Amino acid sequence: MARVVSIFLPDLPTDRIRRDDPAIPDEQPIAVIARSGAKRWVASADPAARQIGVRVGIPAAKAQAIFQGLMLVDADPIADALALDRIGLWALGHYSPIVAVDGIDGLVLDTEGADHLQGGELPMITGMVNMFRARKLTARIAIADTWGAAHACVRAINRDTVIVPRGEIVRAVEKLPISLLRLPEKVVQDLRVLGFQSIGELSNTPRAPLALRFGPEVGRRLDQTFGRMNEPIDPIRTADLVEVSRSFQEPIGAAETINKYVGRLVVQLVAELEKRGLGARRTDLIVHKVDNTIQAIRAGTAKPARDIAWLTKLFKDRTEKIEPGFGIEKLVLVAVSAEPLVEEQRVSSLVEEETTDMTPLIDIFGNRGQRVYRFAPFASDVPERSVQRISAVAEAVEETWVGHWRRPVRLFDRPEQIQAIAMMPDYPPATITWRGKRHRVTRADGPERIFGEWWRRPNELEAVRDYFVIENDDGERFWIFRSGDGVDPETGSHKWFMHGIFA
Repeated sequence: MARVVSIFLPDLPTDRIRRDDPAIPDEQPIAVIARSGAKRWVASADPAARQIGVRVGIPAAKAQAIFQGLMLVDADPIADALALDRIGLWALGHYSPIVAVDGIDGLVLDTEGADHLQGGELPMITGMVNMFRARKLTARIAIADTWGAAHACVRAINRDTVIVPRGEIVRAVEKLPISLLRLPEKVVQDLRVLGFQSIGELSNTPRAPLALRFGPEVGRRLDQTFGRMNEPIDPIRTADLVEVSRSFQEPIGAAETINKYVGRLVVQLVAELEKRGLGARRTDLIVHKVDNTIQAIRAGTAKPARDIAWLTKLFKDRTEKIEPGFGIEKLVLVAVSAEPLVEEQRVSSLVEEETTDMTPLIDIFGNRGQRVYRFAPFASDVPERSVQRISAVAEAVEETWVGHWRRPVRLFDRPEQIQAIAMMPDYPPATITWRGKRHRVTRADGPERIFGEWWRRPNELEAVRDYFVIENDDGERFWIFRSGDGVDPETGSHKWFMHGIFA
């Protein structure tokens, strides 16, 4: 059963304004003003503005009276819509083959077949929230069995992430207000006049009187929310995306037939990519079924590719996951991520040359949801910052690690605090206690002093670490450090930490 992700961007207008003008300080309150004739009111307010009492819907004059330093900006719905489209295309390339705009402040994604690539539902939506924050965008994200349930929960529950368990839609939405059913505002107002406040109250009411007064829309939205009626997500598309499709007069469903037409679509897609001098990096197969539902399969490659046989194999290896149901009426193949691919002249040789291209193996692991990458040096004296992850097929990095100090074969992601008995400021510990076990230090070397990177992080202006290589009675060697110089508390806490283990 498909799962649907709803992304709510409550502060999209103000976030867009800050991104368009990076010179605006973070503490500057911003309110977006909408107008109709002579009437002006607050259409959006950022967290700083809300903190001083500015609320959506109040008159602009009142908002300005609350705080004279409030920055008022005229609403620009067209710019907001374009920004939402750009965010949707970004999500299409990163998270799901099926992404659509949801109103004026959100996106909806069908994550079937894509969440395992992110490590599961919770890591996926948590990673999404963090990615939005890194781009200075405020986002709340919910995942549920239906579009309607996810849309309602993400706007009603004031948390960054919401996961509605499978089969728990009724309990999740029954107490939510009817305004979250995506009904016209006039219908919502009339329902409230009749005494309806929650979705549960409305769903427990006989349909015939509601349909007689309001038409079929109320019943349709209820059925879509509770999963009794399918609500397909029409993926966003642009002219830049390379796309080919095949429609069928008679629905297909056999695996052999699906694979045959997928192979033909790959040939057409490669031909289009070749015309533009591009190679596919991420390709989606969109399956449109007779019952008005959509299923998608995503295949990625480590490098731009136009190899027909290889792209066909990547999809044929996964077409068994397609559930045709009552039949498939259309197949669409889209290269959602493509990069320039230059033709290479192959030189004829009388001797067969061994190929060491690991790209096919990397592609197989990547499409199974396993992350494949390389470690490379990074210019930093701080040990945990001296390593970076790069693509498995990236060009060799010219930087090298400094080799005049010994480094452990195993470096912890985060230093672990230990208990140590030592004479300060320059002596190594006599004993340490790590993970509940006491170690007597028989030999030691150090200290090696490492200074903070004050040019990157101002709070490290005076920070230092003193590292020691120590050995215990059993011959085990550890890499430990003391935070600070052992004299001035401004340089560190003077606590001891375990940072690595030598072979």
